[in-house]
Amino acid sequence: MSTLKQKINNKKAKIAVIGLGYVGLPLAVKFAKAGYSVFGVDKDTDRVEKIQKKITYILDVPKAELSAVVNKKKLQATTDFQVLQDMDVMIICVPTPLKRKYTPDVTYILSAVRTIAKYMKKDSLIILESTTYPGTTEEMILPELTKKGHKLDKDFFLSFSPERIDPGNKKYDVTRIPKVVGGLTPKSGALTKSLYEKVIKQIHLVSSAKAAEMTKLLENSFRIINIGWINEVALMCHHMGIDVWEVIKA
Repeated sequence: MSTLKQKINNKKAKIAVIGLGYVGLPLAVKFAKAGYSVFGVDKDTDRVEKIQKKITYILDVPKAELSAVVNKKKLQATTDFQVLQDMDVMIICVPTPLKRKYTPDVTYILSAVRTIAKYMKKDSLIILESTTYPGTTEEMILPELTKKGHKLDKDFFLSFSPERIDPGNKKYDVTRIPKVVGGLTPKSGALTKSLYEKVIKQIHLVSSAKAAEMTKLLENSFRIINIGWINEVALMCHHMGIDVWEVIKA
């Protein structure tokens, strides 16, 4: 752990961000801007080629910012997952769409984790950011990473840190939204906190990965419930001839 922590603190740690969508690309750019060597890995050749050509496709990533880190070779994009064998930190930012019965599709997470297990070196940190159900990190990811005999806290460290991003919000980008971190062990949590502190202003370390996973579920549920509720209030106000905005402001 001490060697990896030193690399993180000295910005010598090589970071792979797996999944270069609206969560992964902004995060990769911020780490690269902070001075880390970052490799963005994605199966989508179009995304990779655009990054290589310094063309942004995410609203939250300004062209000038992307161009700067690509020109300095602080951010490199590839479809070749073999680069993972040289990485110290691997952050999973793949999508988790809902299935027909509204259960999360963890296919992309599993694929990423199995690829990591194939290539990861000793003393590496794996972080899941993808939205999923409480228990995923411990019950699904950990068994995949230990199949070949790798030991948690000895050969690798594992945490969950839910993605928190407000697409298009220029005031609150990824660096300004408080970041929740939960390690599968205290060592994993401390390492992950140390990493994110280099690019994000406020880190909230919780007691476990499950607690971090639950915060995301609570956050999303709270938002959905409130949106649904205020829509009902707006309809009621409309039928009664009341200005809903006047009510809200009061």
